[in-house]
Amino acid sequence: MTDAAREPYFVQSLERGLAVIRAFDADHPELTLSEVARATDLTRAAARRFLLTLADLGYVTSDGRMFRLTPRILELGYAFLSSTGLPEIAEPHLERLVQQVRESSSMCVLDGDDIVYVTRVPTSRIMTVTITVGTRFPAHVTSVGRVLIANLPEDEIELRLERVDLRQVTAKTIATAGRLRTELRKVRDQGYAIVDQELEEGLRSVAAPVRDHTGTVVAAINIAVHASRNSVDSIRRSLVPQLLDAASAIEADLRLLPHSGRAAAR
Repeated sequence: MTDAAREPYFVQSLERGLAVIRAFDADHPELTLSEVARATDLTRAAARRFLLTLADLGYVTSDGRMFRLTPRILELGYAFLSSTGLPEIAEPHLERLVQQVRESSSMCVLDGDDIVYVTRVPTSRIMTVTITVGTRFPAHVTSVGRVLIANLPEDEIELRLERVDLRQVTAKTIATAGRLRTELRKVRDQGYAIVDQELEEGLRSVAAPVRDHTGTVVAAINIAVHASRNSVDSIRRSLVPQLLDAASAIEADLRLLPHSGRAAAR
């Protein structure tokens, strides 16, 4: 959004402060002042002011040269998680599911063009990247992301297809808007998504939607498996029914929330 297009209420300093926080990630846990300025397109003086303010608030620490986030930054994520109620409701059901299938399971929500993990119950590590609460992936290459996108209004799906970066993550990644559109329609019709090694070679996953009391899809849950142990057919035959049962159990618990809680879950 350009400055001219912003509404009068827009607080640019807040936008810049959040950009400073987002400059830190798994690949850049520590940054110098110059690196923060470069990553956020701020002057060194402006970046320094934001970093020192965040340090005064307890969100950033520094040894005099390198800056890093502190554990207090987790408060920002926990505020979201606690407000939805979704992770607390889903976790016992995912734990039971993991015990049944002996594979990892997670719940994710859609945030922009990414999915974000809000609950995860692991068994063994099957991916080369670390997945924790807060991990993000491009939505269109994940089973949970396809479930979430497929259940959006048609006009929003089309807007996403126009802007999504369809570069191939693996040799199996769907890399054209036409093929992705067809797959999303299939996902919506059948009620679940299976992704075969499109995010990482050797990884297959299956996801199902979780709906609130209005029928709106508010999250998705998945089971992630190693391709050497589970074929697509075995996933469809053995895992899909149990995954759908877990999603239904979560939805039943969501319906028991007070109306205000259900609204927050959306």
